[in-house]
Amino acid sequence: MDKNTLIGFGLIALILIGFSLFNRPSKEELAKRQHERDSIAYIQQIQRETDRLSKEMSELVAHKEEQAITDEQLAEKMQGIYGAFSSAAIGQNEFVVLENDLLRLTFQTEGGKLYKAELKKYKTYGDSLNYLSLFEDKEAAMNFTFVTKSNRILNTGNLFFTPQPIVLTPDSAQMLTMRLMTDSAAYLDFVYTLPQNNYMLQFDITPHQMQQVLALNATSLEMNWSQLIPQQERGRKFEERYATLQYMYKGGDIENLSESKQVKEDVNGRLKWIAYKDQFFSTVLIADGELYSAQLTSTPMEKNSGYIKAYQTRASLAFDPSGTQSTKLRMYLGPNHYNTLKAYDKGKEKSEKLYLKSLVPLGWKIVSWINMWLVIPMFDLFMSWGMHIGWVILLMTIVIKLIILPFTFQSYRSSAKMRVLKPQVDAINEKYPADKMQERQQATMALYQKAGASPMSGCLPMLFQFPVLMAMFWFFPTAIELRGQSLFWADDLSTYDAILTWNRNIPVISWIFGNHLSLFCLLMTVTNLIYTWINMQSQNTGNDPAAKMMRWMMYLMPLMFMYIFNDYAAGLSYYYFLSLLITIIQTYIFRLSINDEKLLKQMEARAAKNANKPKKSGLMARLEKMQREQQQYMREQAKRGRR
Repeated sequence: MDKNTLIGFGLIALILIGFSLFNRPSKEELAKRQHERDSIAYIQQIQRETDRLSKEMSELVAHKEEQAITDEQLAEKMQGIYGAFSSAAIGQNEFVVLENDLLRLTFQTEGGKLYKAELKKYKTYGDSLNYLSLFEDKEAAMNFTFVTKSNRILNTGNLFFTPQPIVLTPDSAQMLTMRLMTDSAAYLDFVYTLPQNNYMLQFDITPHQMQQVLALNATSLEMNWSQLIPQQERGRKFEERYATLQYMYKGGDIENLSESKQVKEDVNGRLKWIAYKDQFFSTVLIADGELYSAQLTSTPMEKNSGYIKAYQTRASLAFDPSGTQSTKLRMYLGPNHYNTLKAYDKGKEKSEKLYLKSLVPLGWKIVSWINMWLVIPMFDLFMSWGMHIGWVILLMTIVIKLIILPFTFQSYRSSAKMRVLKPQVDAINEKYPADKMQERQQATMALYQKAGASPMSGCLPMLFQFPVLMAMFWFFPTAIELRGQSLFWADDLSTYDAILTWNRNIPVISWIFGNHLSLFCLLMTVTNLIYTWINMQSQNTGNDPAAKMMRWMMYLMPLMFMYIFNDYAAGLSYYYFLSLLITIIQTYIFRLSINDEKLLKQMEARAAKNANKPKKSGLMARLEKMQREQQQYMREQAKRGRR
């Protein structure tokens, strides 16, 4: 190995060592990571210990009669297990209700927690009598664990709280205090405050002299929050697609776990909120401070279980046992309605914004902008006029078609130019055989340049239309306003409108359509086939096999869309059906306004005028330049080959 090689290896080694030193985390970062790992391990240890204590207490109470234990002996054993909290270990589960115009919340004394959350403005699909329930009983649980002075690890879910009388605050909010008593002057309050006409529940954890009974180093609460997401809609497929566990870091970055598979993730960062999200509804836990050492789990449920997902969060919260400062949380229990969620950021500084509106998926960046600044405001405007949802979608379709009308007209005019020039292009193809492809292409482009036509000019207008079409594609499946809205035979425009259903497995049919056929999707497909036929009539494919194959492919596209959209929201299929009808009308209007013979004469006049103008510019000139350069390169390669 020579000297230069050794120097090279030495420099590479120095670069690698320098890079590793530069990217090595600081002592503070290492300490923070270790603390988060220790916190997660501690939470898991606490969970095991609380489960053991709960099982021990349950067995003790269940077998009291068999073991002939007196009440005094039972109280003594409870004292041994729960210490200062023994008086709260046994009790009768009672229920207390807080209610406003939007929510009906039922709390239970066991665990002092929210037992049931009902949305009064919504119903579960197929149930017109009862309020929609986000969760009930064991479908959800939020428990907190802490360590006592006697090193007992207790869980609030196993203890009974004492409800205090409901208080009406000066701003007419209802306030319920669930109190966890001890055998001393210390106690812990769970304070729930429900404002009027609001989906946001304030939840304060307020200790009173709890330093007397808790461990000296008790500066945090370990939270275990779980929830099952029941199936609320007719179409399970889209609920599964949009149901996800979503969370936001304190810095504002928003992430989510996988929608399709089981995920368990340790989050190394401080979180502002965690959302248990369904297609149209969410339960969001928001910390006024922060959540840290979070372990998040999302599990898809079996199709016949009646549930979509199972979510679980284990995390830590700052806690002051002396009660100088309460641990403040909020819970959003409501619809994924864009304007409702957006309103919680109104008048807030950027650092204080929650960005809950991100719970409504509106597509990629440019598509979401179109939805936020065009589609949603237009939809809200038409809805505010008190019209039926069918008229609202029709008006939206007309407005959108008018917006993209210049691009549509330009695209049609470009295709008309290519159509009338086809005989001349065919003549060029006959003049130059296939082995002189470059000459053929040059002659064709020269024709286009002189006549003022371009194969690309018809594609560019379509590119401008595409983001608008995609905005509508994202808007309709997530628009909660369509939920429960009927139109003709469709009883709910937010899901598919099955005109035929079957339970048997029908070969091919079941694979394509599942177990139903949507009528609006069928109408959209038929209209799309008619539109394709109208377009194909204006194109003369001649005997070109490739053109004929392309023609058949164009007819297959509507059938592919039928396969895709059969499960989609009926409102989306209705929109595309109306859009295609208007497009067909536009096409006939364009044909009346553009005469092929007149257009050809204009192009021939332009070609004659430009015949003696060698100067070219724009896209055609650049393409011809590239072809000339390619030709020159090939000639040089051929010369080298002969040498």
